[in-house]
Amino acid sequence: MNLEERFAIIRGIGEECIQEDELMRLLQNKPQPICYDGFEPSGRMHIAQGVMKAISVNKLTSAGCKVKIWIADWFAQLNNKMGGDLKKIQVIGQYLIEIWKAVGMNVEGGQVEFLWSSEEINSRAHEYWPLVMDIARRNKLPRIVRCCQIMGRTEQDELSAAQIFYPCMQCADIFFLKADICQLGMDQRKVNVLAREYCDDIKRKNKPIILSHHMLPGLQEGQEKMSKSDPSSAIYMEDEEADVNVKIKKAFCPPKVVEKNPCMEYLKYIVFPWFNEFTVERKPENGGEKTFKSFKDLADDYESGELHPGDLKPALSKAINKILQPVRDHFKNDAKARDLVKKVRSYKVSR
Repeated sequence: MNLEERFAIIRGIGEECIQEDELMRLLQNKPQPICYDGFEPSGRMHIAQGVMKAISVNKLTSAGCKVKIWIADWFAQLNNKMGGDLKKIQVIGQYLIEIWKAVGMNVEGGQVEFLWSSEEINSRAHEYWPLVMDIARRNKLPRIVRCCQIMGRTEQDELSAAQIFYPCMQCADIFFLKADICQLGMDQRKVNVLAREYCDDIKRKNKPIILSHHMLPGLQEGQEKMSKSDPSSAIYMEDEEADVNVKIKKAFCPPKVVEKNPCMEYLKYIVFPWFNEFTVERKPENGGEKTFKSFKDLADDYESGELHPGDLKPALSKAINKILQPVRDHFKNDAKARDLVKKVRSYKVSR
């Protein structure tokens, strides 16, 4: 794979890249760049966190990157997830790793590393805390509060002292993990920019490159982001086939409208990257069976009215169920995985 091909694969993951010239230079100078991705273990895993992350990680490793996945258990505790119960948070972390392995994330060969924040920070506290303190010292409180979106909070929320400290720690993670690329969602953009600003403060030339991926909307009308507290908002990774069918059937999918249509978003960001095609089965009088080789061809048919939601939705359900079946099988047949999902489902999700 040549330099341009590697660049195209890595850049293709992000809806936004800060900065493209820096990414190209990084790939020229470093054979195995380090990509950082992190998550709070805070409840059941939805399809964006499961399938989209697996697709992105597999693309990054195929292009020669090493991916460090930061299991932010301490951060979930700071953010009062699971009522701050670290044991429950860590059970959820184990459950999430099981899902990624089952769905097909390529974790063999050492190119993907799962790191628990509590363990890593404790073992290298002498490196971590001076970094956090320096970031905190160099930033005014309003600048840190503007980053609270990363925790699923707003600037108007009444934040605890722990939540104020959270952005300084997440910013420190990037340097602590020696990340060249921050590969997180658009909702994490502000703290990644904070890390680049910190580089300016300390006169560091090599800034982390920000590669922010698209955020899938919820399945209901007007839901810009999936909600873990609303089961109808998202498909979960271990949902049964019937659950998927019902959720897609009830999903917002206006005829002839592609923009802000959650069903079309699922097709663009999950189905096509996974299968590279999409087949719709229809009665002969409705156009017959058709296989689309690109999202653009599908979108053109849908906008013209050639493809109706009544035909698109069952085909979408079928494709998603095909992706999720190995996960269901794993949680059905593996005793450890079965026990984990039982515990996770028993936990009450806290905001």
